Amino acid sequence: MDVNVTLLYAVLMTAEPREDAKRLAFDPIDAARAQWAHNGWAEAADGMAVITSLMRAHQIVLARVEATLRPLGVTFARYEVLMLLWFSSRGTLPMKVIASRLQVHPTSVTNAVDRLEDAGLVTRSTHPDDRRAVIVALTRGGRELAERATAALNAEVFERPDLTDADLRDLFEVLSRLRSTAGDF
Repeated sequence: MDVNVTLLYAVLMTAEPREDAKRLAFDPIDAARAQWAHNGWAEAADGMAVITSLMRAHQIVLARVEATLRPLGVTFARYEVLMLLWFSSRGTLPMKVIASRLQVHPTSVTNAVDRLEDAGLVTRSTHPDDRRAVIVALTRGGRELAERATAALNAEVFERPDLTDADLRDLFEVLSRLRSTAGDF
């Protein structure tokens, strides 16, 4: 099968999963791997296939998560902030700590907190001991939304990831090694 690798890659990385979409008769990433090898990049073919599969899997999973959260009016990024606050002992954390634990740029946290604050789900205040630091606190509404969103995600996504228990454990172990090697922890 002769496939234009560039076009194939572009289609793979921009395609959104649709429930009404017809399944392809072949795995386009596997076809791209064969093309990589055929074009002299055999040593990179498996890595390309894994990375492309991982990126496609991310798109699929994120679409499921966002579809579950959309009726609740929250994005996954904002949900992560709510849950981090929900798990904290007092329901409050400094912005700097939120950014560090979520492993995102502080600007991303600021944007998420801005939206959450506008929706009345968190409040922001100056740290009592350090005027330069900002404390984010979960409101009652934020706590309630976090609980509803978690129930929905558990039922619609986390309890039904379309993988076996063994696959879940193995995949988590492999991805943990990748993250650790990259310096995540």
